[in-house]
Amino acid sequence: MPIKLGDNETEATWRAEVRQFIDVEAPAALKRAQADGEGGLFGRLGAIKEWRDKVARHGWIAPSWPAKYGGADMSVVEQFIMNEEFAEAGVPSNVGGFGVMMIGPTIIEHGTEEQKEEHLGAILRGEVIWCQGYSEPGAGSDLASLQTRAVRDGDDYVVNGQKIWTTGAQYADMMYMLVRTDPEAPKHRGITYLLVDMKAPGVTVRPLTQLSGQQGFNEVFFEDVRVPVKNRIGEENRGWYVGTTTLDFERSSIGSAIGVRKQLESLIRQAKGSDEAGFPTSAVRLEFADRWIEAEVAKMLSYRVISMQAHNLIPNHEASMCKLYSSELSQRIANLSMHMYGMHGNVRNRASMGYMQAVSSTIAGGTTEIQKGIMATRGLGLPRG
Repeated sequence: MPIKLGDNETEATWRAEVRQFIDVEAPAALKRAQADGEGGLFGRLGAIKEWRDKVARHGWIAPSWPAKYGGADMSVVEQFIMNEEFAEAGVPSNVGGFGVMMIGPTIIEHGTEEQKEEHLGAILRGEVIWCQGYSEPGAGSDLASLQTRAVRDGDDYVVNGQKIWTTGAQYADMMYMLVRTDPEAPKHRGITYLLVDMKAPGVTVRPLTQLSGQQGFNEVFFEDVRVPVKNRIGEENRGWYVGTTTLDFERSSIGSAIGVRKQLESLIRQAKGSDEAGFPTSAVRLEFADRWIEAEVAKMLSYRVISMQAHNLIPNHEASMCKLYSSELSQRIANLSMHMYGMHGNVRNRASMGYMQAVSSTIAGGTTEIQKGIMATRGLGLPRG
């Protein structure tokens, strides 16, 4: 299978359209953040909202959704090109959040017409913020071991238990979650998929302070929380299969691959002026070269995945390779930043913050161990240990 490295005429026209949209519509604050080499967008929430509104008006808020549900109905190649150009420009691509990326496609695939009517429009308009209730203190990598219980009581389920590492729960209006409804069934069965109002009585959210001092994750506790049965997606005890639905098939991680290169470019700009500041740039030049080559490798891995999708193949261990490689590379670039700054890296600056944030990159979204297991069993055909 040939690797896709260039655009055909149609794709080149689409890429030019995306670039023009970014050039004309991207808020100045986001462009300044890119020019300054700032990966984070904290303090620019107004600009992000402005950008989201413009993307929505253009009809690109849900690239993979079918047009009849308000989506753009883009092919995987069109999504790839749009994500690549957004990443190159340093503007957010997933402006629809979990609503567009995860729960929307799940409702489209498994929801009732009433559920589609209630939720899909609100997701597209950005009226509801969603969070994901999957991981638990004893069920992270082995998610099917989850123990949060839901007991049927008339027209409601009564939910008790705890979720953890819940991104953005402190801001969310709704959660899509997996609960155990049949404790006697094998662990991949007896699980049900529910939509929960985060303002319902009995829901408690407690932010978790990370190493960097930020609070991106949360613990969420459920004490006799009543969830209407009409908020169940799919059949009772079949939630595991609902939860694995992924309609957004663009899994190339091109944004991550370009993101790490952008980090390097920012560091290079800093290093070029660092002699005057007293930073030991001569000691890290070879490290810069290694990281730059690795950033190109990450991009090639992404191209491999999109090439498979363009040929109607399903990337599995290939997507895990992208995720693992980019995650570990982001940590190596964070190490490079600390080496470049030397003792200055011990103070609370961009280098130290990036270093602390990078610690979780090989945990979030599937741990290194999980990715290696997928590559070993599904890629190399090795037996399960």
